[in-house]
Parts: sequence; structure tokens; C-alpha cells
Amino acid sequence: MNLGIGEFYSLSCALVWAIAVVLFKKAGESLSPFALNLFKNTLAASLLGLTVLFVSPAVPALPPLSLLLILLSGWLGICLGDSYYLRALNQIGASRMAVAQTLYSPFVIGLSALFLGEHLRGPQWLGASLVLLGVVLVTWSRDPTRSAIDTRSLRVGTAIGVLSVLLMAVGIVIAKPMLALHDFLWVVWLRLIGGLIGMALIVAWRRNGPAVIAEFRSVRHWPQVIAGSVAGSYLSMLLWLAGYKYTNASVSAVLNETAAVFIVLFAVLFLHERVRPRQYAGIALAMLGVALVVLR
Repeated sequence: MNLGIGEFYSLSCALVWAIAVVLFKKAGESLSPFALNLFKNTLAASLLGLTVLFVSPAVPALPPLSLLLILLSGWLGICLGDSYYLRALNQIGASRMAVAQTLYSPFVIGLSALFLGEHLRGPQWLGASLVLLGVVLVTWSRDPTRSAIDTRSLRVGTAIGVLSVLLMAVGIVIAKPMLALHDFLWVVWLRLIGGLIGMALIVAWRRNGPAVIAEFRSVRHWPQVIAGSVAGSYLSMLLWLAGYKYTNASVSAVLNETAAVFIVLFAVLFLHERVRPRQYAGIALAMLGVALVVLR
């Protein structure tokens, strides 16, 4: 496969996102998943707003339906998907979440078959099954020293992680046609705005604005929070959506999955997480499954 500009963007996104995950894991020690998601998306929306102002200041003529779909994509993928992702990251660790994230490309391709008219073949369904098996190998434990609470927490965290990846996949399938039809930077920015609107509505409904503000006042790892937000919500989102704009969706999805390799590597080097041989086998199966899913 030739490494075109779209493939380069997708691989770069995987690397930048892996760095952000390690930073978010540290930031999660002093911020709840929702508060961290709110901060990172607010910062990213501000940076993207400045980028739009200087690079593409002309307001595009968006049909109401397109605007609604872009905002909906942001609400599902950013407001809900990212919040659940960060919660699962805190609960099951970076290395396990890395493998759960490999479900992303099977979800994207499956949803594309349903809603965008793409067709799956037998090997692609086999690949999706291998990815699921890989997730089971990484998360299932027979360690007798683990308590029932730990086991339940692991299962719940894994379910939340899988749900987060599904919501992200739904969001990108909704956004992909919009990327082809409208100005790239405006779609990315409005998608973030949609996520922030959803989060603001949640804060208003819960009436916990003062509690969220109090969390920010007690943050102990501001450098990690800010660096992770810039990398994970600004840079990686631009690279992620650029990959989908400039190359085939299946190719972009599988290259994004290489983030799992980077995350496990960084989790071992910087978070000192223990990765067992069975987990490495799960990663290998998951990556093989991803390769089959995108096979043409």
C-alpha cells in the first residue's frame, strides 16, 4: 500500500492519540472523566475556532440538515463517546483499553454497510470475530487473588469501553458524508461545538456546575491535562478526520488501530502497566482481525 497523504494523517493520528491516552491516564487521577472531557473539548474548540478564523474565515452555507447531522455526530462521538472512553480508561487501564479500541474499525465498516451502502464480505466478518476474541483474551482473568469486586469492575469497565468505541464509530459514519460535502475545518469545529452543547445540557440537567468548577480548582496535573487536551482533542481530531477525508474509510480505520500498539508500548514504558503474554496474544489476534476486516 502506498503511503499517501491520507494514510500519513491516519498513522500520525494513531501516534498522537496514544500519547494523549497516556497523558489522560495521569490527568484522570485528579479529574473525573466528564470534567476532563469538558475541559479538553473546550480548549480544543477554542484552538479550532482560532484556526478557522485564520485559515477559513468565510462562513459556509450549510443546509439545516447538514448542520444537524454534524452537531449530532459531535454529541454522540465527543460528548458521550469520549466521556465513556475516559471513564473506561480509568477503570481498566491503558493497555486493555487499547485492545477494546480495536473494535472501532469493525464498527465503522459494519455501520458503513448499513447506512452508507458499503458491502462486507466473509473475511471481514471473520476479522470482526477475531477482534472480539482478542478483547476477551486481554480482559478475561482467572487470577484467584482478584476479588469479585475487581472482576465485576473489569467487566463493567470493558463494557463501557466497547460502548464508547461504538459511539465514536456512529459519530464518524454520520460525519463522513459531511466531510466530503462541506469545508473540512468548519465540519471539525462544528462537530466539537455539538459535543460541547451536549455536555452543557448535561451540566444544566444535573445542576452540578459548581461541583465541576471545584474539580478544576483541585487539579494536581495541569501540564498533563493541557498537553493531553491539545494532543487528544485538537491535533488528533484534525489528523483523524483528515485521514477519512483523503483516503478510503477502511484504510483509515485500520491505520487508526495501530494506536493500540503505541498505547501498549507507552503504557509499559511510562505507566509501568504489566502486560501478560495472554494480552500480547489478544493484541496480535485483534490486529489480525483488523487486517481481515479491511481486506478488499
